Amino acid sequence: MTDYAPTTDTPVSVREATFSIWKRLGMTTIFSNPGSTEVPLLRDLPSEFNFILGLHEASVVGMATGFALSAERPALALLHTTADLGNAVGAIATARVNRAPLVVVVGQEDRRHLIHQPFLKGELRDMAGTYPVWLAEPAMARDVPSLIARAWYEAKAKRGPALVIVPMNDWDQDASPNAIAAPIMIETSVGGSDNGLAQLIEMIRVSANPAIVVGADADSRETWETLTQLAEKLACPVWQEPFGARAGYPQDHHLFRGHLPSGKSRLRTTLAGHDLLLVVGAPAFRQYPYEPGPFVNDGTRIAIISENMEVATSSTGELAVIGPIADLCLRLVDHIDTRNAQVRKPHRIAPPIGRALRAGNVFATLADRISPDTLIIEESPSSRFELQERLPARHPFSFLSAAMGGLGFAMPAAIGVRIATPRRPVIAIVGDGSSMYSFQAIWSAVHYHVGVIFVIMNNGSYSIMDRLAEQSGYSAAVWPTLESIDICKLAEGFGCTAHKVATKGELEAILDRLLPSLDTLNHPVLLDVSVESDLTFEPCLSLSR
Repeated sequence: MTDYAPTTDTPVSVREATFSIWKRLGMTTIFSNPGSTEVPLLRDLPSEFNFILGLHEASVVGMATGFALSAERPALALLHTTADLGNAVGAIATARVNRAPLVVVVGQEDRRHLIHQPFLKGELRDMAGTYPVWLAEPAMARDVPSLIARAWYEAKAKRGPALVIVPMNDWDQDASPNAIAAPIMIETSVGGSDNGLAQLIEMIRVSANPAIVVGADADSRETWETLTQLAEKLACPVWQEPFGARAGYPQDHHLFRGHLPSGKSRLRTTLAGHDLLLVVGAPAFRQYPYEPGPFVNDGTRIAIISENMEVATSSTGELAVIGPIADLCLRLVDHIDTRNAQVRKPHRIAPPIGRALRAGNVFATLADRISPDTLIIEESPSSRFELQERLPARHPFSFLSAAMGGLGFAMPAAIGVRIATPRRPVIAIVGDGSSMYSFQAIWSAVHYHVGVIFVIMNNGSYSIMDRLAEQSGYSAAVWPTLESIDICKLAEGFGCTAHKVATKGELEAILDRLLPSLDTLNHPVLLDVSVESDLTFEPCLSLSR
């Protein structure tokens, strides 16, 4: 997966990993007027590299600019902390306007005493203003090789200078024991270029057991259709990315296997046996919480298809192809052989048993009644993963959530969707704590006669926080319960129709009354549903597949 193939037995330094990346990317000519912050990098320079000294930083960047424009590929410049970067700003501005792709590595003082404002420390991030097309500072030393690889892709794609600020002691630290967080190769499939497509076709051809992972950027009617054709031609399983804000594939299709786990160990177990992962419209891979180790087992190759350069450059994989997703998938369909395989059909899971009303009962009751084009907007963190299992997306743009995990999105977003598409059935499923972030949005729904149903999952507590604290071994939570909040009265205070729901029978009765005419509903309705807290929290733990 990487050039330098690090192992726990033979750790590789950040310096060695970076030289390996530069060699692969063709950046073997180094332009610099070095200082003390560059000594740890430049000592014992590998013989494959050619060092060009400039006596002033404007000359250094100017030579690199000319080199890049002539060679038609990114050139490498090393600058020495504050004074050198300051001297080079004019030349960096020229490189930007001349559209010269540069990777500019700026040395910083030793990370270990930056807090004490050492002699050569520089406030470097904003020194070059808006002239860099991209800029990064590593949070940890082991991030440096990944950021330098990303800088090369950013400089090439945006045709300008990309800056990476590196503390001088980072070079001697251990690089990540896993693959770098950037693809080994990125190809752009525009203007008739087929190089990336040809590589994808070959990766598929030689794979014995491929799988597809889809994400939010694949959520369109055209992409669903072409991805379905691709999956059926490959006879391979399809998974949804962890924490996807939208659905990238019809989740009632017989090849859909569920939502990937958000932790590395279970991710490796889930994807074990697949020798190729085709990741479409998703990063590879978004995780929470942190776990050590690689994303996939040895022998599993990863290829990414994306329209988003930022997603592609931050993904781990062998190849990323940037271009229109639906078009690339359709071209793959036209160039690959049909495979035959026994495909097991997923079975539907039964709702929870017992007298208490649980989240699973609410979602199962909804699943039996909503139309396929109903948009579910989710903001119920403690029950999100059960919701996704029991309320599969059956229609493009039929699932939506906040892509970055922040609360306060679902209620106003539901109103906005319904205003844009007045006959679209829209249901927002929101936790009681989550609802407090944008509850005032209900006023707008009332005032403008917006027919949205708000289902408030009321467990009277910060359930997800309780479960996370327990998993971390903490016993005494400092946060109080939310039992004193009367959600129905809050809604009624804004003029919204509201109903308390405490039993399965009450839930069924109110939904049977509301859902048949949801497309013509002209006012908001809030359902305050009392549910029992789940005793466990397992992000993306598949219930059925």
